[in-house]
Amino acid sequence: MPNSSSISEFLLLALADTWQLQLLHFWLLLGIYLAALLGNGLISTAVACHHRLHTPMYFLLLNLALLDLGCISTTLPKAMANALWDTRHISYSGCAAQLFFFLFLFSAEYCILTIMSYDRYVAICKPLHYGTLMDSRACATMAAAAWGTGLLYSLLHTANAFSLPLCHGNALNQFFCELPQILKLSCSKSYLREFGLSVISALIVLGCFIFIVVSYVQIFRAVLRMPSEQGRHKAFSMCLPHLAVVSLFLSTVVFAHLKPSSISSPFLDLMVAILYSVAPPTLNPLIYSMRNKEIKHALSKLLQYALSQLQ
Repeated sequence: MPNSSSISEFLLLALADTWQLQLLHFWLLLGIYLAALLGNGLISTAVACHHRLHTPMYFLLLNLALLDLGCISTTLPKAMANALWDTRHISYSGCAAQLFFFLFLFSAEYCILTIMSYDRYVAICKPLHYGTLMDSRACATMAAAAWGTGLLYSLLHTANAFSLPLCHGNALNQFFCELPQILKLSCSKSYLREFGLSVISALIVLGCFIFIVVSYVQIFRAVLRMPSEQGRHKAFSMCLPHLAVVSLFLSTVVFAHLKPSSISSPFLDLMVAILYSVAPPTLNPLIYSMRNKEIKHALSKLLQYALSQLQ
């Protein structure tokens, strides 16, 4: 049986059995990756360059877009390279780096989504105190805390996972270095530390989820008490994109990690992993820009400026 000291590389799950299908998967993943880069890149540029979007709400959206860019760039390029070059290999250090950055960006994104729910709560339920509670210093502090929390979470899990003795080979049944798949390679007695970290992580995730739910209960109560139909419509327009992004994020993650083992299969695990690691970064820009007139206006001005530079 190999142990962690004798493993120099891991074998990722092949997306297809034939070269033609692998090439098809490469072009499909490339299209998804470019769409995610374009969507998140446009939102980041619009928020950074348009002075009307220099508000707490769009500052947090900028953080979300940057995290989405990093998250999808951690997994898809290696999967595309493996599909194009017909290989499954990833180095030991490359796998550790991929796991670290994915956990870091993914957990920081969840923290940013939690902060965004607080921003919506203050804007609707405490509008007179919004300038005080969500000033530039408070926003920067909360964003830094989100990134710092993601960093600490990732460091603990990555250091623990790669300190465990790996007794069950080096083949990962996933297209990227996913934490549960790495833990499956370790010896059964070595799960205790990871179990403790997982319990703490689950409590933090549950706490953030309860905070989001309570925030939206308060928001909907405040919106339903508004006498003006126009005010209610404006409030719902502010909240629905964020609520849709949170629902997409949590539903895919919960199904990926809490689905019954009786329905588990390599193909289903692959599809679910693609869903929760690829769908949110790709769809988030679309969700936020569909009903947001300010982002549409900023993107149109950005496009006009780009076209004027080409003439």
